[in-house]
Parts: sequence; C-alpha cells; structure tokens
Amino acid sequence: MKKALIVGALLICFCLSAMAQNNITPDRKAAIDSLALEKVRDLSQYISIIGNKKTPWSEASRVIERATELFADGSEISVSSLYRTEILHFPVKKYFLRLAALNYDRVNITWFKIQYISDLELQPDGRYVGVITIYQRFEGIMDDGMKYMDVTKKDITIYVEKKSTQIEGEVVDFWDVMLGDIQVKETTR
Repeated sequence: MKKALIVGALLICFCLSAMAQNNITPDRKAAIDSLALEKVRDLSQYISIIGNKKTPWSEASRVIERATELFADGSEISVSSLYRTEILHFPVKKYFLRLAALNYDRVNITWFKIQYISDLELQPDGRYVGVITIYQRFEGIMDDGMKYMDVTKKDITIYVEKKSTQIEGEVVDFWDVMLGDIQVKETTR
C-alpha cells in the first residue's frame, strides 16, 4: 500500500513536470494564435484558387497538395446547401477535389470575420486544442445567369503541439499548428 502511494505520488510529480514543460507562455500563445490565424488565411486563399474555374488543373492540383498539408491526419470538412438539410462530411483532399470539379462556370469564395472563439485547452495527450470561427460567402454562377449564393458559419478546430527538429546537428523544440475538422454551424442566404 505504501509502495503504491509512493509510485502514485511520483507519477503525479512526473505528469505535473511534463505539463509544466508544455506550458505556453503569454508571448508564445500570441505567436501561436498568429500562426493559427495565418494558416486559416492561407487556407482561405487556397480555397479561392482551387474553386476558381480559370485556375489551370496543374496549378489547382499543386494548391490542393499545399492546402492538404495544413491539416492533421484524418480531418474532415463539412459542406451544406440551402437546398438540403443534410450536412455532408468529406476527407480534406476529397473536399478539395470536389471543389475543383464544381459544376459552375464561375465560383467566388470569400472568408470574413475570422476570429478565435475559444482559448487553447491542454489535452491529455499534451496537445492544445482551440476553435476558430469563420464566415464563408459562396457564389456559384452559370453563364446563363443562374446563380447560387449562401453564407456559412464554420468552426475550424486547431491543434497545437510541441515538435522537435534538428538544425545544424542541434535539436530544437517548437510549437506547430495544424488545422483539424471544419464543421458547418449555420447556413443562410
């Protein structure tokens, strides 16, 4: 019993020590927030390029690969429409391929009101998780004048984790931001 208490106390000390090492200072948090918002803005630009019907396939394909690299493995992007109640979920790369193949003559996609809605929260696996909210305006236009337009509020999960790399033979720790699921919250005209 006494041995179990000592082992338990040591385990708690080890966990607290590990958490302290993963603690994010206010300056580091500001830098991480900035990086997360920068990645979301990059994604917004990539989506505009991929959805633009004037983008050559070779360029769209290159941008799809770049956009996919922003996401954590297994992430999905949700899509909605004013014409159906069901929200569809696609793996990231499949979403981008579908976006490039949309059956409109012109597509305009803009993101606005990009903002954090949650602070980063430490998870048991040592990563931090937060949420950024964006509003997306989608316009699909046909040459015959038909037009579809909606505005969708979306939440983007972000993951922040400590990683290591080797620079000139020396191990350097850094915090990296990956995008996670993008979920539809509401779609309006």
